Amino acid sequence: MGYMRRMSGLLGLGKSGDRRRGRRYEAPRGCRILVIDDSKTVVKILSRMLSQNEYEPIAAGDAESGLQLARQYPPDLIFLDILLPGMNGFAALRRLRQDPATAEVPVIMISGDEQSMARMVLDRLGSDDFMKKPFGRADVFTRIEGLVRNGRLPARSQPSAFDWNTL
Repeated sequence: MGYMRRMSGLLGLGKSGDRRRGRRYEAPRGCRILVIDDSKTVVKILSRMLSQNEYEPIAAGDAESGLQLARQYPPDLIFLDILLPGMNGFAALRRLRQDPATAEVPVIMISGDEQSMARMVLDRLGSDDFMKKPFGRADVFTRIEGLVRNGRLPARSQPSAFDWNTL
C-alpha cells in the first residue's frame, strides 16, 4: 500500500477526490481561530485561507502573545507552531492545557522541522492534530474537518460557498 493511500485511509479520505464528493464538515462561520507562528508569511497565508472560508483569524508572532490573546479573545481553535522565539510551542501547549479557560480548545501543532514532528508523535502533549509545513489549503481544511467530525468543533449548519473543486 502506497504512502498517499495509507494516509488517505488514516484521514478518512478514501480515494482521491472522495472528500469533495461527500458531505463537508465545516466549523461555523465566524469561528475564531488563533494562529501562533513567528513566520509572517505563514500567518498571512493561513489567515487568508481561514478568512476565505468565513472564519475569524487572529494572530500572534510568539507564544507569550498567543497565550495572552487566547485569554483575552477565547478562540475556538488554535494553530500553534512548535519552533517559536522564547517559549516554544510544546511549553505553550502545556500552559494552554493547564489553564481552565483554554484547556478544551482544540490545538493543531504545525512545524517544518522533522525532529519536532517525531517528538510530537512521541510526546502527544494534548494536541488534537499535527500539520507539517509547507501545507496547502486541503491540509488546513482536512484538519478542521477532522475536528468537526470528532466533535471537537461544532458543525456549520450550511456549507460555505467555497468551491472545493477549484483545488
